[in-house]
Amino acid sequence: MTRGVVYAEVGAEPVVEEIVLDPPGAHEVQVRIEACGLCHTDVHVIETGGWGMPFPILLGHEGAGIVEEVGPDVTSVKPGDRVVLAWRAPCGTCRSCTRGDPRRCSSALRAEPRAHRADGQLLSTVLRCGTLADRAIVHEACAVKVPEELPVEQAALLACGFSTGAGAALWATPVHEGASVAVIGCGGVGLAVVQGAKLAGAERIVAVDVANEKLDSARALGATDVVDASAGDPIAQVKELTKGVDFAFSAIGAASGLDQAVRMCAYGGVATLVGVPSAGATVGVDLYRNIFGPKVSIAVTHGGDTIPQEDFPFLAQAALDGRLDLARFVSRTLPLEEAPDALGRLGQNGEIRAVVLL
Repeated sequence: MTRGVVYAEVGAEPVVEEIVLDPPGAHEVQVRIEACGLCHTDVHVIETGGWGMPFPILLGHEGAGIVEEVGPDVTSVKPGDRVVLAWRAPCGTCRSCTRGDPRRCSSALRAEPRAHRADGQLLSTVLRCGTLADRAIVHEACAVKVPEELPVEQAALLACGFSTGAGAALWATPVHEGASVAVIGCGGVGLAVVQGAKLAGAERIVAVDVANEKLDSARALGATDVVDASAGDPIAQVKELTKGVDFAFSAIGAASGLDQAVRMCAYGGVATLVGVPSAGATVGVDLYRNIFGPKVSIAVTHGGDTIPQEDFPFLAQAALDGRLDLARFVSRTLPLEEAPDALGRLGQNGEIRAVVLL
């Protein structure tokens, strides 16, 4: 029997129920999920009434596990391989890919829909994954081998949250050695930005949040300075510390984060939007004074703009070498049955990430 966390309709609470998977097709693999991180993107799906996907929806997209079965023409993995499941892998055929810029791929390789409820109803899967389940089927390019020495609850975080934040600082808008950085929002993704900036060699990393426990975590993970945004204007506080930063990352969904990131930048700085904004959100910066005059650039990253087959093994090895502290990100583990309730309480009491173990 395979179980999964299903969000059936607007207003319904997600529940664990039996699901059925078709066999993997060409270039597809079935993975037995061992761990799945609980990510705010799944909460976003619930809060937005499905995020545009047809109901019912199988939640989860931050999985790691063991390849169990492969479909025809699969060459990159075999049964028994430990893999992390990426929610996107460059397609190789879009305009960005064909001009040699796969990090900005506008499409993605994906498996055909293979998950059904017990009554045969087809399930949408969050970000083409659906990993809050015992098993999942993905395109082989999205099943990325990582060292078995990395604990599976840490490996799962590479699938989205950690690679989104670290990737923003390492690959989307690469932080140069000796740079000054501000990170707005110190949840799991923001803290991963801190780790990515540290790994890139940033000299000054200023973490900004309203929660003291999150600022404490940021300092433990590499922030050189912290700013309590509830104690006064965070822009003024960051500029008092740095005279303006080279890179500012907004790791929150609120539009105010990007507004603040732009204003925190020094001359020629880059403000990067990492958090997913709400539809219709706008920013009100002065184009001349805050962007044109100081030559501030605005960038956007989708999930860290990773190339999973290259970047996930790099991040995994960096964690094994002690250059990244993935262990600190795992605040607690829990069984699948507790996942629906836990989705409503993410980030409380200083929790960085909760991980379901299957």
